[in-house]
Amino acid sequence: MIRQRWWKILSFLLLLYTCIYGFYVKVPRLDDRMQESIRNFFFHVPMWFGMMILLFVSVWYSVKYLRNPTIQNDANAAAFAATGTVFGMLGLFTGAIWANYQWGSPWSGDPKQNGAAIAMLIYLAYFVLRGSITDDVKKARIGAVYNVFAFFMLFPTLWILPRLTESLHPGGQGSEGNPGINGKDMDTHMRTVFYPAVLGWTLLGVWISTIKTRYTLLAYKKLMHE
Repeated sequence: MIRQRWWKILSFLLLLYTCIYGFYVKVPRLDDRMQESIRNFFFHVPMWFGMMILLFVSVWYSVKYLRNPTIQNDANAAAFAATGTVFGMLGLFTGAIWANYQWGSPWSGDPKQNGAAIAMLIYLAYFVLRGSITDDVKKARIGAVYNVFAFFMLFPTLWILPRLTESLHPGGQGSEGNPGINGKDMDTHMRTVFYPAVLGWTLLGVWISTIKTRYTLLAYKKLMHE
């Protein structure tokens, strides 16, 4: 049993470590305004990393469904998309909290904030689309095609277009000198928390997704037996 659940135990321990040591580890003083808010880096950024990994797994299962249409592939695609979207919303929320301290407002219309919001709306439309189709086969097929579209829309909304315009967020054209933090600003102490946080949040997302998949399959089997 332990061999089967080791990664779940690891996820719990990594997140416990992140939530405790993340508030004690020595962090660099990059800016007077930044101060202790820099510790949000251990939550905000790893959630985005976890979101990208979970959504990639989701689209992978969607492609598998288009090649091999099974309820298992569809359930996995929907479950990982749901968990990834939740992580994305949490990333937006933690980013808004950080922006309130750094930029004076939780939402300033920054290109990266707008792009992230658009990406999440595209994925929310995925669930609206699935919920509006009653036929299970059509729902799975159309959902799989839309999921591929939604995943590839992440690249222009999150990584390409925001970098072509001036941005307060680190990484944009106008971000030079902005009191933000990026990977180059991390010191050795921060890396000891950041990388475990990325792995811990990602494993938690996988854990939640597998539970949701099992629930969907059990509900489907119950429906078939009625």
